[in-house]
Amino acid sequence: MLFVHHLMDISEEKAMTSFTISEDTLFVEKGSFSEVGLIENAAQSCSAIIGQDFFDDDDYQGERNKVIGYISAIKKIEIHALPKVGQEITTRAQLVNRMQTEAFAVSTVNCTVHHRETLLLEGTLNFIIHEV
Repeated sequence: MLFVHHLMDISEEKAMTSFTISEDTLFVEKGSFSEVGLIENAAQSCSAIIGQDFFDDDDYQGERNKVIGYISAIKKIEIHALPKVGQEITTRAQLVNRMQTEAFAVSTVNCTVHHRETLLLEGTLNFIIHEV
């Protein structure tokens, strides 16, 4: 399931996404998006930075490429608050380092998740992304 609705900005070193939480969103509990949901949103947003190298420029739907990504480590996560159903969250990811070959990429990415001015999550995650 995707936890990103809009890719607002992307480059080789950063990405910014948005996601609106609905009642039927996976990981909604008692009217709030859970900790697991926030981490998955952060992971999907972070992986956009590295994953873009595995797609052709004109393949917007990813139909010609098959890649899979894993969180290899959560180095640090601090969850300050949980967003409510109906709220839009904005996630910003910043590449710390990357090692890439033709077949896979390993990276460390810092991220923050906000609802308006409220910081919901901040953390650092490691990823492995490879072709299947």
